[in-house]
Amino acid sequence: MSGNPTLNRPRLRQGRQAIDFGRPLLAVRLPGITRRGRSFTAVPDGLSARVDLRGVVVVVVLILAAVAAAFAELATGDLHIPITEVVRAVFGADTENAEIVTQWRAPRVVLALVLGILLGISGAIFQTLTRNPLGSPDIIGFNTGAYTGALVVLLVLDGVATSYYPTAIGALIGGIVTALLVYLLAFKRGVQGFRLIIVGIATSAVLAAVNTWLILKADLEDAMSAAVWGAGTLNNKEWVHAQPVLIVAVILVIPVFWVAYRMPMLDMGDDAAAALGIRVERTRLAMIVVGVSLTAIATAAAGPISFVALAAPQLARRLTRSAGVTVIASAAMGALVLVVSDWIAQFAFGDKDLPVGVVTVSIGGLYLVWLLALEARRQ
Repeated sequence: MSGNPTLNRPRLRQGRQAIDFGRPLLAVRLPGITRRGRSFTAVPDGLSARVDLRGVVVVVVLILAAVAAAFAELATGDLHIPITEVVRAVFGADTENAEIVTQWRAPRVVLALVLGILLGISGAIFQTLTRNPLGSPDIIGFNTGAYTGALVVLLVLDGVATSYYPTAIGALIGGIVTALLVYLLAFKRGVQGFRLIIVGIATSAVLAAVNTWLILKADLEDAMSAAVWGAGTLNNKEWVHAQPVLIVAVILVIPVFWVAYRMPMLDMGDDAAAALGIRVERTRLAMIVVGVSLTAIATAAAGPISFVALAAPQLARRLTRSAGVTVIASAAMGALVLVVSDWIAQFAFGDKDLPVGVVTVSIGGLYLVWLLALEARRQ
């Protein structure tokens, strides 16, 4: 069965002039199926949806740009590999440099794409939750809490730091505990976005001091390793690091879709969301758990990579010109931002292979200054 897409732009004709009330939408109608006796019959009234054309185009362009940047990163290095050979190696051809592409470079690039997606979605969730462009896990402190949990495993619990999974579990526990603490401290007849941000900033400052104390008390070698990891790095990543992230990301697809379906309704306000049948506080708590889980997974895999979750949703929103941040556009923008930042960290400064977090902090810091100036002008 084929759909019947039509272009739908709301118009009101006044005399000979058409007044445009909105942006073009693609109305897609699919015929339904009903059972009559022992047979199934197609009926004209089936599923229908309206798709924002600009949003779809922007998402497609962002995905193509992220894929192109990923292939460029696979081709670049001490040994430059032609892009055609990279494409053939990715699709399974036994080329001369196939092992370099698939075993040495691909895990890092795949992690950059997946972690960028996770951070972009997490930022979209928290910015919808707080109804504030500053409401990202970087600002609220959930990144810092996940880092604290990982540091406790790395520096305090001797003998388990050599394994990836204890560090990941520590980061996840630290992020969730921090989120619940911020939620409880900010709760007063519900949770307001501004109060959540203020409490989160204060909690982040306390946890940052704890993290510094843990590093200062550790052995010099362990402290240096923890400090480099704490900057957010994709250096020396292998498939053993990428595979757990891919598995957990697939598991979180269903919760993410559940949250994404409710985000537009929650963005309209608590009263409107409640009128539409949304249990506001329960949904808000579920959003926090899902968003923190995404952030904690990224932190466990590569350290606290800052400002991707802050910048990606707002950059995507400005490109799509949507009323609020959306999950798919934010995910695509997050993947593009992190892959490009990782390419810059590897090759833009000569032989110095910088942690990707240094680049994202530099780019995100400039974006944060611009965002604060823009918000100040609106006051």
